[in-house]
Amino acid sequence: MTDNKHPKVLHDISFLLEAGNVLGVLGRTGSGKTTLTRLLFRLYDVDAGAITLDGINVRDVALSDLRQRVGLATPEVQLFEATVRDNLTLFRNYDETAVPITDDQIHHAIHTLGLDAWLDNLPNGLDTMLKSGGKGLSAGEAQLLAFTRVFLRDPHLIILDEASSRLDPVTEQLLERAIDQLLHGRTAIIIAHRLETVQRANDILILENGRIIEHSPRPQLAATPGSRFAQLLQTGLEEALA
Repeated sequence: MTDNKHPKVLHDISFLLEAGNVLGVLGRTGSGKTTLTRLLFRLYDVDAGAITLDGINVRDVALSDLRQRVGLATPEVQLFEATVRDNLTLFRNYDETAVPITDDQIHHAIHTLGLDAWLDNLPNGLDTMLKSGGKGLSAGEAQLLAFTRVFLRDPHLIILDEASSRLDPVTEQLLERAIDQLLHGRTAIIIAHRLETVQRANDILILENGRIIEHSPRPQLAATPGSRFAQLLQTGLEEALA
């Protein structure tokens, strides 16, 4: 990927992710991880090659359809000055052409993700007003809301850009359970920063300076002393990837 003002960010990227598998993407800041995930969601477009989903070039799919099939959860959660309900449904219930999302569906999603206590702690439940940009919410609370938003859409592919900052133990526990449920039975790509998250991956892909330097099944890489992944495990992911 490149444009007239910026040099290439990714070089010779090619990989296959089988349905139902989880790919853990690792790399230092600036290695191209975020660019890769944004390309899959078509926040950017490639200028060479193609990205296919179920054999179909994503550029041939309407953006509205693509973003129904691909769920993106990032640390930078876009929140609006509106109720929790409207932030979870992205105002879908005001669109006469869209199938509405009921409160029962929202409560089911929250229960499945193990977030009942989080909802119960909100002063007015789903009617709680949020401030623009999520002011007043902790980073963990914003992530929980983002997970619920993605879960409600029931996407085929989930792209999870894990927050690198540490959270309080209670929120960490909630997030871990929510991630387990969010990924259950789904195809996923995770930009991972913590060992707990990496252990969910079937395959590991490591980027460096926009290139793939390692891509193999996680158990195989972990058992190979000379692999970059094994070295990361020994050093500690958070320290090595800072």
